[in-house]
Amino acid sequence: MKTNDLHIELPASKSLSNRWLVLNHLAGYPFVLRNLSTADDTQLLQALLSQLRRGSTTHFHCNNAGTVARFLLALLAVTPGQWTLSGDERLKQRPISPLVDALRSMGCHIEYTDKEGRLPVLITGHIPQHKMVEINPTASSQFVSAMLLIGPFLPQGLTLTLTDRPASRPYIDMTCTVLRQAGIETTVSANRRVYRVAPIPPEGLKKNLAVSIERDWSSASYIYSAAALLPHHRLRMPGLSLSSTCQGDKAVAPIFEHLGVTSREVRSPYRATVRSVTVEGTGLPDSTLEYNFIDCPDLLPAVVVTCAALGVKARLRGIKNLRLKESDRINALKQELEKMGGHITHTATELRIAPATLHPTSPVNTYGDHRIAMAFGILSLRFPDLMINDSGQVSKSFPDFWHQLETIRKSIPDVTN
Repeated sequence: MKTNDLHIELPASKSLSNRWLVLNHLAGYPFVLRNLSTADDTQLLQALLSQLRRGSTTHFHCNNAGTVARFLLALLAVTPGQWTLSGDERLKQRPISPLVDALRSMGCHIEYTDKEGRLPVLITGHIPQHKMVEINPTASSQFVSAMLLIGPFLPQGLTLTLTDRPASRPYIDMTCTVLRQAGIETTVSANRRVYRVAPIPPEGLKKNLAVSIERDWSSASYIYSAAALLPHHRLRMPGLSLSSTCQGDKAVAPIFEHLGVTSREVRSPYRATVRSVTVEGTGLPDSTLEYNFIDCPDLLPAVVVTCAALGVKARLRGIKNLRLKESDRINALKQELEKMGGHITHTATELRIAPATLHPTSPVNTYGDHRIAMAFGILSLRFPDLMINDSGQVSKSFPDFWHQLETIRKSIPDVTN
């Protein structure tokens, strides 16, 4: 039995959810936020902001949530009081110093309490007067977004100069979009190096602005992967739009065109708005794929696993920062695919895949990383007995992933043919 527009429920975007939560807190909760992500990261941020608002703690533990830690670091730096910020062992290995350096240059007081350049930190929060600051964005765009989100609440706003090309620039663009939607003037120089955020206007921000969070394009990458492995089955993702989204990971659509997946928007017959995106595999992937993932690194795990499963030769660049995520994703992909017979090589800047036939193997290690779990989880459509260790990691971004995957599996009983 073929699936005809089988509906797959994606989670709301945690990236958008987290930006709106921080902005709403700093502004005094003037916005009505709807369809917030239920992902672990967003629920953690909500809980920590609630504790901060109630004054119930001065210590904030961010688990392995890089976005939460970086956004909270900037927020606490401009919140009067003394605070400690920490996380689990993997988070303590992830970079934080470019953001600390930028905040210090504005007059913020932040001290490392263990290893230099790593969490945990002691923050003495106050409102800095200095509005001009430089930041090195090469390790993470989250440093830039964290600064931009506090900008409107500084007396003179913020002028932020990037010292180099940022990683994941579309996430910075997303932050600017959120600020503008909230009524905050935000401009970018022609060379995209200087960002200016005006202070809150005298009339204040938009009151009772209702914000509905979009569905998550990053999570859509795993549904595209499923479509590539299951030709001629249509999967529909309600709440997505290719034409009216600020999420840079919509790049998954043109990438997967090379892997034999077509996309189309489905519009309401009564309104002009897009209500869903439908994907379908053709079974005719290109023999080779070349792509630079510097602006969309979260898509790489699904693309790598799909290429390996389809026997597509690939040269994938812009991978440097993938070693700094919840796991060293380059090492994780290489180790687990090679156990299955894949041929993976890499340098500091690119990863290559040689065609090979995959076979089921011993349980896949997830390295504590939700995106590794989901990327390999899709392979269970081809290898039903494939086991994924620590599969609960998916709750970090896509809590309903395994249920949605099972929906696909049950609707396509001939997946192993």
